Amino acid sequence: MSSMPSFSITPNILLGAFAVLVVLRAILSLTPVIARSQGRSTHFAREGIDPFIYAAGAAWLLTMFVARTYYIPSGSMIPTLQVNDVLIVDKFEYRFHAPHEGDIVVFPPPIPTPDDFIKRVIGLPGDTLAISHGVVIRNGIPMTEPYIAQKPNYDLQIRDYGIYERDMFDRTWRRLTPEEANIPPRAMWTAPNRIPPHCYFMMGDNRNDSEDSHAWGFAQDGGVFATGPRAGKHAGFTGRAVVIFWPVSHFRIL
Repeated sequence: MSSMPSFSITPNILLGAFAVLVVLRAILSLTPVIARSQGRSTHFAREGIDPFIYAAGAAWLLTMFVARTYYIPSGSMIPTLQVNDVLIVDKFEYRFHAPHEGDIVVFPPPIPTPDDFIKRVIGLPGDTLAISHGVVIRNGIPMTEPYIAQKPNYDLQIRDYGIYERDMFDRTWRRLTPEEANIPPRAMWTAPNRIPPHCYFMMGDNRNDSEDSHAWGFAQDGGVFATGPRAGKHAGFTGRAVVIFWPVSHFRIL
């Protein structure tokens, strides 16, 4: 399954609330002229509605450019993130630097979906990456991953300008195709066995119940997807998950 975080309050909702409050204030501000109320409606509009207008405007700016709340509807990041956890996602950080290995990131995947995905960054541009007997090997070094639910039940290799996978039952290697996955053309690679520039290998912590890069290829930090079902569509990273703040019993900094 995929981890598709959904937000509780979207920028569009806040923008709509802001517009309604502005229109209501304008209507009430005109009332004294029409009804001869000696400014009582104007005073109410200014004192009663203006604080909500400012709050809605500030909240819209924050959710658009700084941070958002997301909830987790699926189990692909168990045990790190539980179903129905609510997160704060920092949308500002990646304006200054690229994601780091180990970051938990919200991003649009290269497959059709109404929501963003949330996964962990495992491989960075220029890395070599393989999975052998359930162990992720990055740049020739086996990774220590205490955060996963279980080891992956498949092997994987990035080689020959592509991603190759074989599961524990069918031991035949299968190359992901450009029709099903975001696999940049050869000209965009710097080496046949290294993750291409601007591309990232993403995995869920619940490795065997996660639709991630082993199925749909690379995420990207910008531009458009090179291949796959969303070829030509905008790519990028929405932000980094920084805090689980609900339920209170799950509160922790990620």
